Amino acid sequence: MDSVTLASIEAARVRIGDAIHLSPCQLSHHLSELTGLPLHLKLENLQRTGSFKERGALNKLLTLSKVERDRGVIAASAGNHAQGVAFHAAARGIRAQIVMPLATPQIKVAATRSYGAEVILHGASYDEACEEALRRCALEDRTFIHPFDDAEVISGQGTIGLELLEQVPDIEAVVVPIGGGGLISGIACALKETNPKIRVIGVEPEKLPSMLRARENGAPITIAAEATIADGIAVRRAGDLTLPLVSRYVDEIVSVDDEEIASAILLLLEQEKTLAEGAGAAALAAVVQAKTNLRHRRTVVLVCGGNIDVTLLAKIIERGLVKDGRLLRVRVYLQDRPGALLSLTKILAHERANIVETLHNRAYYGVSLSETVIDVTLETRGASHITALSHALREGGFRFERIQ
Repeated sequence: MDSVTLASIEAARVRIGDAIHLSPCQLSHHLSELTGLPLHLKLENLQRTGSFKERGALNKLLTLSKVERDRGVIAASAGNHAQGVAFHAAARGIRAQIVMPLATPQIKVAATRSYGAEVILHGASYDEACEEALRRCALEDRTFIHPFDDAEVISGQGTIGLELLEQVPDIEAVVVPIGGGGLISGIACALKETNPKIRVIGVEPEKLPSMLRARENGAPITIAAEATIADGIAVRRAGDLTLPLVSRYVDEIVSVDDEEIASAILLLLEQEKTLAEGAGAAALAAVVQAKTNLRHRRTVVLVCGGNIDVTLLAKIIERGLVKDGRLLRVRVYLQDRPGALLSLTKILAHERANIVETLHNRAYYGVSLSETVIDVTLETRGASHITALSHALREGGFRFERIQ
């Protein structure tokens, strides 16, 4: 098979059957109010391996000949495709080897190994990992499973589009993250071939807009490597097969930066009680930041993956709290005498600001010999609480500055 059609996507849906979870696609009342759109979330982060990638991986595995299966398979992935291939290959007795970039989050590496695959860490990016996988494929005579530039993989991802048509019959727009383009190609084909009026918007990380550059150039080009929290869509070169599909079916491509993605991760966690990785939250980031005009269309946003490193998540939560004014750090200058710190903490207690951390220092920040400095990290209720707290400190005679 060398093409992606509505028929190939329908065949993929029959083929993968009940082995893939029918992920929910529910209306979010909070996000609908926030964006002014009837907004539904398609929660592909709830798949067995934490992302949509297992759809395409399984469809490809099921189309392999016995000879191809017996040779064992190899793939390159930043994490989610790796897990999809590893899990479904192991379930069918197929040996799997996965090449992952050195910077792949540990949670994805550990999960891939736990599913039974042999993991090789190589290269600074997906592209370098892919080169190594292709080298090993030729050397060891394995069957290569491409993460996006393969018709069977794209058709497998396109089964999401068929589900959306059933779950949201009056769907008018869908917003989908783009890495190499396999996900959006399959979804867009399924939707547009059924109802051409449905608007399809793609979202790329601002640092790696490989599909945008490919569309501008008329052919895939390799762009410079950049670090992004959306590691799942950090692809430097669009696919040769996906670019024509995107050019045919996708109405618009927009980009979002890491701060916008981080805000969307926190928004999903707090308001929707759902965990998304950077790539998984990129589509919502674009809608919340009004990167495209959806004009009150009934819209589905793909939350396409939830495999986020807990250390990164902790950083995102902390920075989000700072940005929202719910975590505040102030440097307060005190007279170096007994009772000065007690006076400060009384004010903080009266204003109901919870102390998280303190750092008391006499030697730095240029203070005089009669002064000392204390850095205080506080939990607050937001901007208005910070204003009241600042007023109380000034009224108490304390000199202070906010630490960003």
